[in-house]
Order: sequence, then structure tokens, then C-alpha cells
Amino acid sequence: MFLAKKVRIQPTPGQEQALWRSAGAARWVYNWTLAQQEDNYRRGRKFISDGVLRKKLTRLKRTVEYVWLNKISAQTTKQAVKDACDAYKRMFNGQSRKPNYKSKKRSKPAFYSRYDRFRTNGCQIYLEKIGWIQTSEPIPVSDKYCNPRISFDGKYWYVSVVIDMEQEQSELTDITIGIDVGIKELAVCSNGMVFKNINKSAAVRKREKRLRRLQRKVSRKYEMNKEGNRFVKTCNIVKVEKSVRLLHRKLTNIRTNHIHQATNAIAKTKPGTVVMEDLNVRGMMRNRHLSRAIAEQKLHEFIRQMKYKCEKFGATFIQADKWFPSSKMCSSCGKVKSNLKLSDRIYECDCGLVIDRDMNAAINLSKLAICT
Repeated sequence: MFLAKKVRIQPTPGQEQALWRSAGAARWVYNWTLAQQEDNYRRGRKFISDGVLRKKLTRLKRTVEYVWLNKISAQTTKQAVKDACDAYKRMFNGQSRKPNYKSKKRSKPAFYSRYDRFRTNGCQIYLEKIGWIQTSEPIPVSDKYCNPRISFDGKYWYVSVVIDMEQEQSELTDITIGIDVGIKELAVCSNGMVFKNINKSAAVRKREKRLRRLQRKVSRKYEMNKEGNRFVKTCNIVKVEKSVRLLHRKLTNIRTNHIHQATNAIAKTKPGTVVMEDLNVRGMMRNRHLSRAIAEQKLHEFIRQMKYKCEKFGATFIQADKWFPSSKMCSSCGKVKSNLKLSDRIYECDCGLVIDRDMNAAINLSKLAICT
């Protein structure tokens, strides 16, 4: 099976400048592609394929104004064109929204490196037109590396590459686990495993409190340095904004690590089948009272990780229909309680069953695998 390996890289100052140039060029070409498609649409013409735009970009590099693009790997700029065209194709298929232009301030610096020139040598990797770069740990040796991507998370540079690895052969049990995800708890399993909401922990609350203070601080500094209708960015503002960015990075890492620990704990029980709901996260985010709590739980990421880890261990992963009444159905008699409210945390049925709402949903999900 194909798995992605992400490793931190440690470039020299000169190599870091080359990485920033490649990331900036990839962002510029991506925005240029979107502008070409938008202009073509306004004229009433059809979608431009990435092959046509790649040829146009090659001619553009020969001009004096854009000769700087020749310092960047050709595959990096061509892949940026393909990424933008693929974003439009996903929009046409209803898989995503309309692609937006990448902002220099807010977008994540990242770019593609040519896969057939990508090589590893212990704790070093080779990138085209950049050279050998030190890594924090060795990348597994493989005959072929796919889709190498270099990204910057606000503090460190990372390389992620897809490697064809052998699937682990492990003896699975015949147990079926139903997993109900939510806001009160991250996940409640039908076998009794419960994973807490990490956003309620002291470590996250402490950092969120500091984040709010820094955001108010930078807002006051902008107001103090306002000149007419424009804001002046001073060196102190840059320092505070860097602290805000690093705090956001730390919170993201804490939440992602908690999801990895939860999904690993479930996968290590070696269940034969795992059943989860197919959540409509975009629809859930429309509730302005719960949208922030839902976003911080990273439910889509939890489902994605659980899905690929089941595939890694050979377990069967089933997603129930989004309209399946897992919370409203009694796990004992099967009666559906249509008037169940979100505030009702204890499920009480006429048959005498009194059970936690989330555990009841998890049991219903586990029984769904038997029916299918």
C-alpha cells in the first residue's frame, strides 16, 4: 500500500532561500493559472486544460520580465499549473468549492519537487536545483518515490513523500467496533473506549488564553500606529504576529497528535470491522453556536486517519449513511425516538433502557455491520 512519510529537513541559510524562492514561484504560478481560467470564463470560452497552460508558461519564461522563473525547477512550476486545474475539476465534480487565490501572508508555503530526481542517502535528500539537504531522520529506502512535497509550517521545513510499503499482516479479531464522534467527547467506542475532548484540557486552555491576549495586543498596536486610512506595521507588530502564528501551530499539533493517539489505540485492538458515520461537517459548521467547537475537534481528520489505519492493518472500514439515526434509535429494541434533543445526554427508552447517548449511538453503529 502507498503511505506518506513526512520528515523535518534542516536546510542551510542558502538552501532555505532557495526553498522560499521555489515556494513563492509555485504560489505565483498557481495564481497565474487561476487568473487565466477566470479571464477565459469571462470571455465565454471552455475550460483550459493544464497541458495548454503549461506550454503557455514555457513561452512566458522566455520573456525578459519572467526570466526569473528559469531559476526554479520546471517541474515545480508545471505541477502548480496542474494543481490549480485539478482544483477547478474538483469544483466541477462537486467535491470542493471554487478555488481561491493564494495569499502571500496567509497561504501555506509549499511546492512540488521532481520525483524522478528525488533521492535519499541516509539522513539526506536531494532536491532538483537545490541540492542535498539534511533531514532529522532517515526516509525509508524505496525503488520509487511519488509526489515529493516541501512545506513550511511556520517554524520548520518538512518533506513529505509517498512510498510503496508492504501491508502489515496481522491477526484480526472478529470484533466489530462502532465509533461515535462528537463535541463532548472526541470518540466513544462500543467496546467501552472513550477518548476525551482535548480542547477541554488545561494545556489547550492555557494556550488559547495566551492566544487571545496576544491577538488583543497586536490589535491595539495596529490602532496605535494608524496613519489616516492605513495601518503601519512596526517591528514590534511583526514580533507579536510571529508569536501568534507559533501558538496556532502549537495548538494544531496538539490536536493532531491527540487524534493520532486515539486512532492508534483503536487500531491496536485489531478489530475485524470498524463502523463510523459519514458526517456532513460542512452542514454542521453552519450552526454558529457550535461551529468553533466542531472545527477544533477536527472530525474529518479523525475519520480520514481511522480509514487509512484500518486499511493498513487489514480491517474493514464501513461508513454509515449520514441520515442513519444512530443517536435516536434504541440499541435494545430498535425504536426511534424522534424528539431527542441535543441537550439530552442520557437516552431513556420505553423498553426500560437507560444509557449514555453517545454509547447508544456507538452500539447502533456496531450492529449496522451485521446487517450489511
